[in-house]
Amino acid sequence: DPWWNPAVEAQAVDRAHRIGQSRNVMVYRLVAQGTVEEKILQLQSRKKALADAIISADQSLLQGLNDADLELLLS
Repeated sequence: DPWWNPAVEAQAVDRAHRIGQSRNVMVYRLVAQGTVEEKILQLQSRKKALADAIISADQSLLQGLNDADLELLLS
């Protein structure tokens, strides 16, 4: 099941692909179309894009953020 917070999933993947791991690590996400999981993955993608924009300090994108975007990022 996908998490609301993409960082939690990234941490789980990083645990599998740890220091000293000598084999390739493959992560598969099985998501059916039109499901809650699909909506959660879309939300994760939007949150990540917002976080990346803030971290990179792209002023043009930061100026385009509205209250809903900030609430989504911080939720």
